[in-house]
Amino acid sequence: HEAVMRIALNPETGIPTAQVEEELRRRLPELAEGTRIAFESPDLVSQVMSFGSPTPVEIAIAGPSLPDSEAYAREVVARLDGIDYLRDVQIGELLEYPSVEINVDRERAAQLGVTVEDVGRALAPATWSSRFTTPVYWADPKSGIAYQVQVEIPQSMIQSLEDVSQVPVRRGAAFPTLVGDVAEVRFGQATGEYHRYNMQRMVTVTANVVDRDLGRAANDIRSALSGLAPPRGVSVTVRGQVSPMELMTSSLELGLMLAVVAVFLLLAAYFQSVRVAFAVIMAIPAVLSGVALALAVTGVTVNIQSFMGAIMAIGVSVADSILLCTFAERFRRAGMSSVEAAIEASRSRMRPIVMTSVVMIAGMTPLALGAEQTAPLGIAVIGGLIASTLAALVAIPSVFAIAQRRASIASSSIDPEDPGSPHYTGG
Repeated sequence: HEAVMRIALNPETGIPTAQVEEELRRRLPELAEGTRIAFESPDLVSQVMSFGSPTPVEIAIAGPSLPDSEAYAREVVARLDGIDYLRDVQIGELLEYPSVEINVDRERAAQLGVTVEDVGRALAPATWSSRFTTPVYWADPKSGIAYQVQVEIPQSMIQSLEDVSQVPVRRGAAFPTLVGDVAEVRFGQATGEYHRYNMQRMVTVTANVVDRDLGRAANDIRSALSGLAPPRGVSVTVRGQVSPMELMTSSLELGLMLAVVAVFLLLAAYFQSVRVAFAVIMAIPAVLSGVALALAVTGVTVNIQSFMGAIMAIGVSVADSILLCTFAERFRRAGMSSVEAAIEASRSRMRPIVMTSVVMIAGMTPLALGAEQTAPLGIAVIGGLIASTLAALVAIPSVFAIAQRRASIASSSIDPEDPGSPHYTGG
């Protein structure tokens, strides 16, 4: 009833994978009416990040009653179908697998001297084989090797309900007893597979995200689910890449914020000036603006890779700003005005700053033009470095000149052994 295909795209064409998927979603149902198509995570990184989910978004619905869970899952599918950027919204389990139902009439069977066990034993070789019901082994007298022997009616002879009804249950009489004589044979439906979590049967709803970042999709999905009250005892969990993404994003945000605070305090202690430390930290908004602009121009969403690229660009930018402000403060203490010191520092540090940025941008260009899974990191680094280079040569010197225009040339150190300190004792 289903097929799984793995297709490798020619990288020389330059056609994005998402565009190919959209075209296949549109064309295949037209070519094969009644079929459905869905895409799973193709690369190893996405599969690992999804923690076993076939798609980035998976909603697990678990409860004591499978019909209640199934009914609620269908309501969830209807809600998610209303979100235009979600694709392949479906229930992950096959809950309506075509089956053949055989209901034995026990009174009729008793009249003909047939038991339910006899019917089941007769149907085993017709529907599968006797391999799993009555294991039979034959030992080769020459080699002593045992071979399993199984009885199976050829599949070509069981093609309809009538063929199943004609399977003999008991032989030996003038007229053998058939399955159709003692049972009603009809088409039905059964649950094709069960998924369990903590011993509870679970129904999952899967979906892919197109042209939106996963964070925004997670918020929209939770908003859609907030209007649906699950049945009593049913738990709903959003899984897939959403949970690790939210955990890692919160950890990265906390780590970045703590790093900025720690760097600011260290710079304030090093320069003995909060204003100079503030001038250095002003490189961070410039980097974030460059990253956001680069992602917007290229159409890349905010994700873990782009977040990591932003952190890398921030590290390089802060290092350049520290060196620039160090030179500017040194020139200012040598007797220059804050404006002259900022201009001289910018002039003297222009070449190393530009060289550092150009080298790192050149190194990230193949990554940005490469696979879709790694491109966000390269794009974020390139956008952040371009913005940080402009900020280090223009914005940071301007902020330094304004912040230090009224600062005293005398050292602000409280160390009595510092000759520039007002507490210097001359010892």
